[in-house]
Amino acid sequence: MKLYVGRLPYQTTEQDLADLFGQLGEVVSATVIIDRETGRSKGFGFVEMSNDQDAQNAISQLNNSTLEGRTIIVNEANERRDTRGGGGGGGGGYQRRDNRDDNGGGYRDRRY
Repeated sequence: MKLYVGRLPYQTTEQDLADLFGQLGEVVSATVIIDRETGRSKGFGFVEMSNDQDAQNAISQLNNSTLEGRTIIVNEANERRDTRGGGGGGGGGYQRRDNRDDNGGGYRDRRY
């Protein structure tokens, strides 16, 4: 089961997360989300535990607990949604001539 861990101290490493959750069960993976531009932690991450019982135990033990002076949030992670919009096939770009809604007219046929 994958868990969301929020309100992390910015200096928390993936190894810190693995060690913390490893006290409560087997950790499959631990990830701290990093800002691409600054290279700093965004203050949240994800931990995947090997079984649901350990994950539920981690939620009950660690949610609203304190880590390096900050109260962290631990709950079941939601499935990742595609934030690019979508539903297949891309949103912008060019249309084929025979597929236009304006009966084949283009920008030259419009009055400005």
